[in-house]
Amino acid sequence: MTGKKTPEKNNSGRGQRDLRVRVKTAKGRKLSSTLWLERQLNDPYVQRAKKEGYRGRAAYKILELDDRYGFLKPGARVVDLGCAPGGWCQVAVERVNALSQNPKKPQGTVLGVDLQEIEHIAGAELHQLDFLSDGADEQVKTWLGGRADVVMSDMAAAASGHKATDHLRIVALVEAALDFAFDVLEDGGTFVAKVLAGGAENSMQTMLKKNFKKVANVKPPASRSDSSEKFVVAMGYRGRDLNAADGAEDDADEDWPHKD
Repeated sequence: MTGKKTPEKNNSGRGQRDLRVRVKTAKGRKLSSTLWLERQLNDPYVQRAKKEGYRGRAAYKILELDDRYGFLKPGARVVDLGCAPGGWCQVAVERVNALSQNPKKPQGTVLGVDLQEIEHIAGAELHQLDFLSDGADEQVKTWLGGRADVVMSDMAAAASGHKATDHLRIVALVEAALDFAFDVLEDGGTFVAKVLAGGAENSMQTMLKKNFKKVANVKPPASRSDSSEKFVVAMGYRGRDLNAADGAEDDADEDWPHKD
């Protein structure tokens, strides 16, 4: 891989360097791979993640969501579904004071689960587990020593290349995460998950509003503008009641300032 910077001229006619890194096409590398690599090298969130020690730019999505909605509270018990590579766990550890040595600060718990083995994260408890398997919810509650205050998921289904199929896979994965959250969340808890561009599906939105006091479908600034993802943040879990009245406050925020 070779980075190339090409000089440009500004309106005053003086030479000015273009600091954008451009990647030359390598033998055997597809154009799409080259463009992806070039975007990664020029992504300020990728650069910031490397500098600040996070395991990927996705960490800033949960940071921005928590800055706005404040669900990662000191002392909270957090479950991160599909947690690899671990950026969301890293943020949660910081926010719930799981690494604090100050006895006066509340000590939270961060539990990450994933199908694959995850490299150790200080302050987090990581387990290789399929959250869809029988008894996974009870196992998680045993590890936590009770119910969770937050269940969060940045999972994405493997792409097949067929748009309709991929859509169904994404919907099914989010629905499964929500069903899991119903089983392990404490009353008043929060569910955060990656969804589609339009936000949660209508049937899921109805379910969320029945079981949470406030539901937001948002796209944080760290989510690339050309990405189809959004995130649902459902707060104030009422306890699972499929027949509850639809009384949740709806915050479909389409105007969050976005920088890519």
